[in-house]
Amino acid sequence: MALVDELHIAAKAGNGGDGVVRWLHLKGVEYAGPSGGNGGDGGNIYVRGVRDVSLLGRYRGEKKFRAGRGSDGESLSKHGKRGADLVIDVPVGSKVHNRNTGEVHEVLQEDQQILILKGGRGGAGNEVFKSSVNRTPDMAMPGGEGEEADLYIELQLIASAGLIGLPNAGKSSLLNALTSANAKVGSYAFTTLEPNLGVLYGFVLADIPGLIEGASEGRGLGAKFLRHIARTDLLVHCVSLESENPEEDYATVRAEIAKFDKADLAGKREVVILTKSDTREKAYIEELATRMRAHAKEVYTVSVLDDAAVKELGDKLVALLRKED
Repeated sequence: MALVDELHIAAKAGNGGDGVVRWLHLKGVEYAGPSGGNGGDGGNIYVRGVRDVSLLGRYRGEKKFRAGRGSDGESLSKHGKRGADLVIDVPVGSKVHNRNTGEVHEVLQEDQQILILKGGRGGAGNEVFKSSVNRTPDMAMPGGEGEEADLYIELQLIASAGLIGLPNAGKSSLLNALTSANAKVGSYAFTTLEPNLGVLYGFVLADIPGLIEGASEGRGLGAKFLRHIARTDLLVHCVSLESENPEEDYATVRAEIAKFDKADLAGKREVVILTKSDTREKAYIEELATRMRAHAKEVYTVSVLDDAAVKELGDKLVALLRKED
């Protein structure tokens, strides 16, 4: 199933139950007063964080989410039952936008629960309106309307490191080699159509679909996924040694990141990985690595065909990520 990382839904909290007009009848007593109970409050709507990045895909067939309505009041001063709350599970890392009010809620922890829409208040029964000057109030209040809104949910993956680079930079192959993930790999551009995840000694690595020049303005696939590197601790910038101009490839991706979010993303710690080292001579690779260190402090080379090199790179990445902690 393709990863769904954005979703539009309509949601409505429960309406409050109506208050009622009722009278207390006691044997041998002509009048014993009002006894209409209040309606129950409507149910609230919450979002709750879960560790399942694919969860939003399950909601594609459900566009309307409703909490329970409060029950009406009853005789003998009994209040109606409160409406059932609705909890919408969303992946950790989701941002929930209320498009009616402009509010934005971020779900950053597992089991974190946030109230997003409040249920309507239960209406008052006629007993509430009894007073010294009105002993027989013949009125009750309807329940209040529950809040409703159009919600836009977007997922920003929370990963320890994000693998970035142009299409065919070797990101998916490297993720597979480092973590035994099963990301799709091919010899054509845009093999990765959605973020892939893998785990390296407890650290989550995310393979972000390839960026191209103009991605920050919406070209190619990258713009849709730039937000997924917003919460990563470390950028792992893959540059293919098969490229005719690796330095230009690096500059292209860095420029798009800066355009998208110069203040945050462009300032993240970065490691440059020169991939596909089996395609170039050692002298060329060493010269290029020296030049690349003018841009990034840590520059490594790797070929996924070399198990020892992959293991060494994995150990270095883990050491860097532990420093981030």
